[in-house]
Amino acid sequence: QFVESGGGLVQPGGSLRLSCAASGFAVDDYAIGWFRQAPGKEREGVSCITGDEKNTRYEYSVKGRFTISRDNAKNTAYLQMDNLRPEDTAVYYCAADEGDCSGSWSLFGSFGPGTQVTVSS
Repeated sequence: QFVESGGGLVQPGGSLRLSCAASGFAVDDYAIGWFRQAPGKEREGVSCITGDEKNTRYEYSVKGRFTISRDNAKNTAYLQMDNLRPEDTAVYYCAADEGDCSGSWSLFGSFGPGTQVTVSS
């Protein structure tokens, strides 16, 4: 089970760091993905990091602005979000997959309740 935190209200151009804490299992062997769902839209994958941290993946819309990381000792993953834009407004979720971040986002499961990110002036 995952619990996301770190969301909030931020002005355009600002930054937030989201956390994804896992409980009940060790995340070492799993890729962790970050997803988001904006109002009226489907949930979309935005970034992924493999269990050994050797591979990462970013969707075009966030590449160069978001940075994914993880600390397996803390059973936690992070998403550093810089230069935020109003279109980044969404509920952000994390989830796990046994793959290497190269597969379909639909393979991820065990989503947490999410954390709201609102980018507005």
